[in-house]
Amino acid sequence: MKSMTGFGRGEAQRSGVTWSVECSSVNRKQLEVAVNLPRELSELENAIRSDVSAAVSRGRVNVAVRKESGSTTAEAIRVDQLLAEQYFHAMHALALKLEIPPEISLTDITRMPGVISQAQTEIATEDAWPPIQEALAAALKQLNSMRSAEGVSLRKDIETRLALIVSILDSIRAKAATVPEHQRKVLRQRLEDAGLPLPLDDERLVKEIALFADRTDISEELTRAASHVQQFRAYLESGAPAGRSLDFLLQEFFREFNTMGSKCNNAEIAHHVVTAKTELEKIREQVQNAE
Repeated sequence: MKSMTGFGRGEAQRSGVTWSVECSSVNRKQLEVAVNLPRELSELENAIRSDVSAAVSRGRVNVAVRKESGSTTAEAIRVDQLLAEQYFHAMHALALKLEIPPEISLTDITRMPGVISQAQTEIATEDAWPPIQEALAAALKQLNSMRSAEGVSLRKDIETRLALIVSILDSIRAKAATVPEHQRKVLRQRLEDAGLPLPLDDERLVKEIALFADRTDISEELTRAASHVQQFRAYLESGAPAGRSLDFLLQEFFREFNTMGSKCNNAEIAHHVVTAKTELEKIREQVQNAE
């Protein structure tokens, strides 16, 4: 099991250019991929989406690609000498007009806008993709490692709550077996209090108890709930993305307990049902964060 929340970063270098890719993910029912690329490399968006989809099956994944040039050579710097001369003459003319000493240094000139700029080298898409893909793979690996680590915590919490639900099912099963006999005693007591005592083998009493036992029988619901527990554990142990399957299975869990609550006609069983549904709700909160 993996969480849908995580972060990963990867880098790759080619020809003096460092490419960095950052991937972050948050909860979503389906897979959503948002890509932030340099404008000139927008053609790579579909390729990035494809690689992300192969590594992640659920959640919103934000991918940011950045380019950093490590070159400090003269070719990477552009000096506009003509503009520098114009700044110098303009500043010198201004100094003469204001009748102040024309103390103009090289530093003053180079600080003027546009005199010195960094040359922007265009990189072909086919040349940029290999290092970007390498950095993306590293980022996705780190992202999934973090998601897996958080998934371990999610699984432990879910397994603890699932064990409690199994215990609750055992208690309900044991109590459900005594409900018809308890109803027989209650019915006979009411008849006696009304002055209408009946023997235990009276046909009418036996029929009424049989009808009551049939209406309150929750053996099928208990069997299905136990099956859901086994299937839930199988999903947890499979290691494959199972968030959607677990979410659906929880709906079936709720249905079984709701039916038990409506059929049981017993306060103790009703209390167990409420406790179980509370635990199921907490499990659902965890599952909503699972891939």
